Amino acid sequence: MAEPEIVKKKTRILKGTVVSTAMDKTAVVLVESKKRHSKYEKIIKRTKKYLVHDEKNELSVGDVVSMRETRPLSRRKCFVLHEIIERVK
Repeated sequence: MAEPEIVKKKTRILKGTVVSTAMDKTAVVLVESKKRHSKYEKIIKRTKKYLVHDEKNELSVGDVVSMRETRPLSRRKCFVLHEIIERVK
C-alpha cells in the first residue's frame, strides 16, 4: 500500500502600504489590485485592507511591505510580515 503524498499549499504573498499601526503587534495594510471589467473592458482598481502581524512593532505609516499568508492568528489576522520593501522617511 502506497503512502499518501503530502502536498504543501502555496502561500500567498501580497504587497501593500501600511495605513495604520495603532494596535500592538498589528498593522493595517492596504493592498491595491487591478481587474478588467468583464463587460466594459475597463481597468478597475480594487482596494482591500488586511491585518498583518508585526512581532517587533517596526512598521510605520507609509511603509511599503510584503506579507505572507499564514494560519489564523486571530479573528481577522491571517497574514504575517514577510519583508519591508521601502521605508517612509
